[in-house]
Amino acid sequence: MPERRDSQGPEIYVIDPAKCTECVGHFDAPQCREVCPVDCIPLDPDHAESREALVRKYEGLMAAKAAAAG
Repeated sequence: MPERRDSQGPEIYVIDPAKCTECVGHFDAPQCREVCPVDCIPLDPDHAESREALVRKYEGLMAAKAAAAG
């Protein structure tokens, strides 16, 4: 019987900067970075946002979600 060899393929998760609020409104720190075991989620200098901008984005996303549900 041949030996079975499995290998893990690449798993790539892409963070959509239009939807990422760095967990503002839910947590004190971005949870993706908190739980990543290998510190592989770098900050993207092309999408740096102030806390105020992240709060506005969060509020806009929540308003859009409520409008879609209602």
